Amino acid sequence: MFARIRLFAVLALLGGCATVPAPQLADAAPGQRAWAQACDEFDEWDKPGPPFRVYGDTYYVGTCGITALLVTSRKGHVLIDSGTEKGAEIVLANIRSLGFDPRDVKALLMSHEHFDHVGGMARLQAATGAPVFASPEAAAVLRTGLPGGSDPQAASGHPAFPPVSGPIHDVAFEMPMLASRRFQPIITPGHTPGATSWTWPSCEGTTCKQIVYADSLSAISADGYRFSDHPAYLAGFRRGIARIAAAPCDIVLAPHPSAADMRGRLLGHRAISNPAGCREYAARVGSTLDKRLADETTGG
Repeated sequence: MFARIRLFAVLALLGGCATVPAPQLADAAPGQRAWAQACDEFDEWDKPGPPFRVYGDTYYVGTCGITALLVTSRKGHVLIDSGTEKGAEIVLANIRSLGFDPRDVKALLMSHEHFDHVGGMARLQAATGAPVFASPEAAAVLRTGLPGGSDPQAASGHPAFPPVSGPIHDVAFEMPMLASRRFQPIITPGHTPGATSWTWPSCEGTTCKQIVYADSLSAISADGYRFSDHPAYLAGFRRGIARIAAAPCDIVLAPHPSAADMRGRLLGHRAISNPAGCREYAARVGSTLDKRLADETTGG
């Protein structure tokens, strides 16, 4: 019962939307330009990049090649994704450089269970003391540090990463409660069995925008794996893409910045805010999946 009450208390902090100022980035634009100038379009996963404000109380604290997001609140912060084991140190340094204390992070969320996105989750949990929220499939991988057997990339030789030994809460079990709070999970299996996308409002004054952190959703696999041989898995993949397409969405972000053209948008090639962004993202990944299935049919 105590654990249940504590879990309710942790989730309750997700309801606030008051922006906590970061003194170094009162104006978001310079930080955004600095990242775009320091990082290339398809950059190295562990290359440090400067943090910046995305919008309102949402900050990019990841590396040049892997996204991590800090969403701040006066009641405590939420951190999404860790990067690699080495990248987690960059994430922590970026949080501190913004003027925030990692010990004020009260919840750790994740996109999908690959080492480049959650390999540093144990390090982040040690630094913050926060519980992780993950799907059951992702939680099993976090506990072992090894790819799950049903992952399309399981046989591709992904390296092991430090397992998470601290609290992991089941997103599926907590879905009704999470849905009533500020952060809402969007279940999007496909790239991995346990992949989860996230959406939340972020505000500047009275103007709020809905941010969607859409999982990779790319149809990549180890040699010999055929999505068409797994009809139930494929159906779940398509349902996840449809959920992203239907999500209210002003700003779309992705675990790999290039997947959402983040650098181009920061440079002004396209608007950062785009109400059609999620539909466009879903259309791209859906088209890639269709091509993959066609190649499986023709042997291409």
